[in-house]
Amino acid sequence: MIRNTFGFAACAAAALFWAGLAGAQQRVVLYTSNEATLNKLIAAEFEKATGIAVDVVWGISRSLLQTNAQYFDAYASEHKNAIPAEFRDPQDRWIGTNLHLLVVLQNTKSIPEAQGPKTWEELTTPKFKGNIAFTDPANSGSAYSNVTMLVDLWGGGNAGWSKVERLFANTRVLNRSALVFQGVGNGEYGLGMSLEYAGYLWASNGAPVKVVYPADGTIAQMEGVAIVKGGPNSAGARRFVDYVNRKDVREMILKQTFRRPARQDLDLPNLPGKMPRLSEIKLVKYDEEGWTAKRGEAMDRIKETIQKTR
Repeated sequence: MIRNTFGFAACAAAALFWAGLAGAQQRVVLYTSNEATLNKLIAAEFEKATGIAVDVVWGISRSLLQTNAQYFDAYASEHKNAIPAEFRDPQDRWIGTNLHLLVVLQNTKSIPEAQGPKTWEELTTPKFKGNIAFTDPANSGSAYSNVTMLVDLWGGGNAGWSKVERLFANTRVLNRSALVFQGVGNGEYGLGMSLEYAGYLWASNGAPVKVVYPADGTIAQMEGVAIVKGGPNSAGARRFVDYVNRKDVREMILKQTFRRPARQDLDLPNLPGKMPRLSEIKLVKYDEEGWTAKRGEAMDRIKETIQKTR
């Protein structure tokens, strides 16, 4: 039984999880915002491992998990201790699964590796004008986080927004995140402000794409899983929560989709993609709750800035 929306108005776009039973076949019904590739992979493997059928899988931001925690059953996953406290609820109502890092993707055929940017700041310089792809933040939560992170990184207030305006003047703002991945992978754009996994995925398929972790810092955005209260198959739901964070399953997900795990005990530099460990990347503070609360106001300013720089 597939569900892409949820009854609570506040959670309509969220990936919320509950369990159900369909006829004689045991089934866990899950709400998701993940891409189909990841959903199908885990649904098939979970059913093979447990005999419990899954139609769709998981994926919801920390801010939405926190906002809607009252709707979730507490469950301390058996993998809880492998995941840092910052990526799980103190009351065990949700737990992190994936981390998405905001990065710059570089097509090394269009822009030789040594000539690419090392920082976000460099993206505002004239040499990259018109050669940077970025997703419209109106259509992408990660793009919204990227802009607001840079506002804070660049001094906040009018000073931060002024520098963001310089950045937008250099970018091609596209309607969908996939157009950024594809544009950099195909060489239409030399650079793209995007997500870490996309760069490794394109590189694994032979594209000349490098993932640049800006030296001035980035953020790790968490996606997680939770069990909605009142489901008739809570035991199956708990098995799924444990399954998606199992170490060997996280290695499988990394190999197939390059999603960075929330658990920190995988030897990432020696696994497919050879990703750096999270401890090796400069992370900056980001007021996720604050920027979520003032999203309407911030989006108005982003829209005005984009229009001003076209």
